[in-house]
Amino acid sequence: MERPRWFWGEEGSSLGFFIVGLILIINGCSASIHEYRNEAFTPQSNAFFFHGGSEGLYASKVVDSSSSSDTHVKGKSFIRFESVTFVRTKESANKQNEMQQSAGLVEAIILEVKDRARIGASFLKSDLICCTGNLSKDGQCKAGEVVIHKNPDNPEWPRRIQTFFNGKNEEAKMEPEMVEIKSSGMYYLYFMFCNPDLKGTLIKGRTDWRNPYGYLPGKMAPLMTFYGLMSLAYLVLGLAWFLRFVQFWKDIIQLHYHITAVIALGMCEMAVWYFEYVNFNSTGTRPMGITLWAIRRNMAKLELYRKFTNSLAVSVLLSVAWIGFELYFNATDPLSEFWQIAWVIPAFWTLLAYALLAVICVLWAPSSNPTRYAYSEETGDDFDEEGVSLTSGALKVSGDTAAMREFNNGLAEDLEEDKRE
Repeated sequence: MERPRWFWGEEGSSLGFFIVGLILIINGCSASIHEYRNEAFTPQSNAFFFHGGSEGLYASKVVDSSSSSDTHVKGKSFIRFESVTFVRTKESANKQNEMQQSAGLVEAIILEVKDRARIGASFLKSDLICCTGNLSKDGQCKAGEVVIHKNPDNPEWPRRIQTFFNGKNEEAKMEPEMVEIKSSGMYYLYFMFCNPDLKGTLIKGRTDWRNPYGYLPGKMAPLMTFYGLMSLAYLVLGLAWFLRFVQFWKDIIQLHYHITAVIALGMCEMAVWYFEYVNFNSTGTRPMGITLWAIRRNMAKLELYRKFTNSLAVSVLLSVAWIGFELYFNATDPLSEFWQIAWVIPAFWTLLAYALLAVICVLWAPSSNPTRYAYSEETGDDFDEEGVSLTSGALKVSGDTAAMREFNNGLAEDLEEDKRE
């Protein structure tokens, strides 16, 4: 499908229209509740737009739009507008007539990424986003509105919600509305207006994006189950290590305490990630302190992996290969069309760390002969000590020989003096 100019920018340049969206895709979204704090609109072609958010959403399990209350949202997937307000400048408001019932149109447009070519007049062989007088002559659009080419298989989409300023009012508030999602996909929300007199208009409020089982974004939803399973995996590893630890407690060395600490930290990390995702799923917001805590924990693992050269070398090769795949994945999927499998990228690093730790536990498990762990180092030390001893012995022999030679020389001199006498 051909991509319209407004979506990618003119002359092949990177789209100003999607800068914010791409940042969210690459860095990951921090919440499913998108708040707008007096944000400005950006000009593009003959329109002004504001990126309201993007999420991977699964289809509703319960198709019923009769109620939008929190007690009736279980099993539903939706985008809900909460207190979204548009604020225009005084100069713009003064240009309107007090008797006008509606003036200054702002549109909220929700589209699935596969329908991106349906926004704008590309199907009319034009690069414009807003409908003009000439374009409206064919009856394909209405002048002053964003051009939308409806999907014949689903005439309600892309979805358009209109809000008008009344008279000389400086604010226009959207009516509370919940748009139910009936098919899984990556959805984008844009607020747009075509009237140049509204230049300088700001937006405030918020939108709630919810999947059938909670607020967790679709591309992150599998990670909650994944971290739950990893918590159990660390628990099993910790139990096996504890039994081995108790069995050979008389032969425990310092290394075993370090491994125990890393297992405990890994178990805590997986549990914290799991409950953090559970909280994210229920509230729609995500605290950032968990990430910093995880980084500190990784520094503790690094000290243990320092001597683990063989497995670490393999992990480095795997890491480099996976980084290459991750870069390729992000470069070939800038609009998150494969959002349903994006969760495997962060999951890989967790599995790699767990695999390294498991191998360490197998190779360095407590046993009745703990001194074998330090064999190579102690062998080197013993060799050095023996070398020093042998050298010292050689020096001692050399010293004795020199003393004997000196004694003999002295004795010979005394004998010669006796003969002369």
